[in-house]
Amino acid sequence: MLPPPPPPQGAMATGAANHAVPCSAGRPAKRNQRRSPASLSVRASSDANTVTLLDYGAGNVRSVRNAIRHLGFNIRDVRSPEDILSADRLVFPGVGAFGSAMDVLTRTGMADALREYIRRDRPFLGICLGLQLLFDSSEENGPVSGLGVIPGVVRRFDSSEGLIVPHIGWNALQINKDTQLLQGVDGHHVYFVHSYYALPSDANRDWISSTCNYGQSFISSISMGNIQAVQFHPEKSGATGLSIFEKFLSPNSSGAKVPSHKKASKLAKRVIACLDVRSNDNGDLVVTKGDQYDVRDHSSSKEVRNLGKPVELASQYYIDGADEVSFLNITGFRAFPLGDLPMLEVLRCASEKVFVPLTVGGGIRDFTDASGRYYSSLEVASEYFRSGADKISIGSDAVFAAEAYLQTGVKTGKSSLEQISRVYGNQAVVVSIDPRRVYVKSPDEVQFKTVKVSSKGPLGEEYAWYQCTVSGGRDSRPIGAYELAQAVEELGAGEILLNCIDCDGQGCGFDIDLIKMVSDAVTIPVIASSGAGSVEHFSEVFEKTNASAALAAGIFHRKEVPILAVKEHLEDAGVEVRMQ
Repeated sequence: MLPPPPPPQGAMATGAANHAVPCSAGRPAKRNQRRSPASLSVRASSDANTVTLLDYGAGNVRSVRNAIRHLGFNIRDVRSPEDILSADRLVFPGVGAFGSAMDVLTRTGMADALREYIRRDRPFLGICLGLQLLFDSSEENGPVSGLGVIPGVVRRFDSSEGLIVPHIGWNALQINKDTQLLQGVDGHHVYFVHSYYALPSDANRDWISSTCNYGQSFISSISMGNIQAVQFHPEKSGATGLSIFEKFLSPNSSGAKVPSHKKASKLAKRVIACLDVRSNDNGDLVVTKGDQYDVRDHSSSKEVRNLGKPVELASQYYIDGADEVSFLNITGFRAFPLGDLPMLEVLRCASEKVFVPLTVGGGIRDFTDASGRYYSSLEVASEYFRSGADKISIGSDAVFAAEAYLQTGVKTGKSSLEQISRVYGNQAVVVSIDPRRVYVKSPDEVQFKTVKVSSKGPLGEEYAWYQCTVSGGRDSRPIGAYELAQAVEELGAGEILLNCIDCDGQGCGFDIDLIKMVSDAVTIPVIASSGAGSVEHFSEVFEKTNASAALAAGIFHRKEVPILAVKEHLEDAGVEVRMQ
């Protein structure tokens, strides 16, 4: 995996976009490790309301910043090894690839400073990769040596037996040690997104404060003295995650109590709220909803349907219990994505109020502006990440990349899908598939995968294949949803958002035939989309397919079906869900 794009203000400084005005006790070093130079001995700072943040410029760290600020603390960025050693409290939200992170830390002298800081037993909170880097090594593109603070190896989840990888979603913890950080967390779901895990062993047993089960037991948090680290993302774990942050930042605080509806026991099925965002005829950004992808009202006015303001709706859905919020940018600004300042501002403002994962899609591709300057899809995605997105969704560009790959069998590494997943990890890349049902009398009529449909076609056809489209469903392509899903998984997609043009806006239920076919064909999570009209449609899709999540838009916007009603129904039906 290539190193992450360098931030514009020094090796460990954050990008300028991260500073936009808001909208409202360690193991001794091994002999083969360099010891910290004496010059790194720095007296700790004394500002009790300031948190030091180690951000090396990859992925979305804005959410961590927002969580810290939400709790009333200021942030001091690490710009040198001395900044680490002078910190009162250090938060390290590691993202991206293990090897790339270690390369940056070693090259800048931060690795030695981190080892020394931890050796002194100073307050430390590592998040996700910030936990994994504490171990001896990782098998990710390796083996690659880590900081060597905790004995053990980081390995990849094994998908050969059907386990869906990455591990994405809300899972339960098994508490192994009584620690202040995890007080009150037992029984609640927290949000994970990772393909690699730290393996428990006798050698690191004393460090483990909790484990999680996903195919097997893995280390979900560690605690030793003042050294804490978690594999999950507290900044994306709603009120439970904010409570964890509060207990680290204010050791004398018990953190806000989070009521638990039913004790969490395993990975939950996710309920996602989707907001289609575009400019209306007056130039205002609004949330709209299509009827088979047509977003204009069928009345004489033909105006773009206006179902609310993006940030306000996203904030309300977070309060209502949505497990994720997805923005689809269908505004005309997509012709120049980096010039789409209103949409970027929507992301920035939403990320200050929404502490669950945010996904954004629309216009993520290579392009050349009017002056002739070329922008790579990686640059476009990076701007979305810096503005608050946790995942980006690629549509048409992924279709073209898959077609080329299936024709040549060659991974060029140049497609937007490959570029972004290589730098930010496949867990950060969602591919949105927009197919249309095509009925046939026999599977022999087409070269694409067909299914025997639950309801016959208009001429009594018993089979159908699902033809993929691009450009918002306007143009059909010679590739099926089954073939596209398998191809994009090989090219680096970490998740599939599976729509269905025939079902969009109809309220008659998800296309079970399509979702079952695709979710059985891949080993990455599949999000069911298009057609939800009642709570029963959600339980049906989870009971009859391997979908990991279900997404809806119009029924939530129009308040026809509340998110809480969906979750209560799923819970009654025996489906594991996150309740708050």
